Amino acid sequence: MVEIILPELGEGVTKATVACWHVKPGQSVEAGQDVVEVVTDKASFNVEAPAKGRLKAILVPEGKDGSVGTALGIIE
Repeated sequence: MVEIILPELGEGVTKATVACWHVKPGQSVEAGQDVVEVVTDKASFNVEAPAKGRLKAILVPEGKDGSVGTALGIIE
């Protein structure tokens, strides 16, 4: 299993809100595919799948915050 981690988004940015998941649990993803959109008070960013597989679980649902380094979801 591989975690989808909220990356560093800029200097001083420590958290972001999940705006939209582009895939649902059980769907296949490719490495590098945009899987989730997150927003900060300054911009929005797409987070890519780190590996090919299926989205097993969403750990941070839409509308909830995550800190940099937090696992947003799991790919198996």
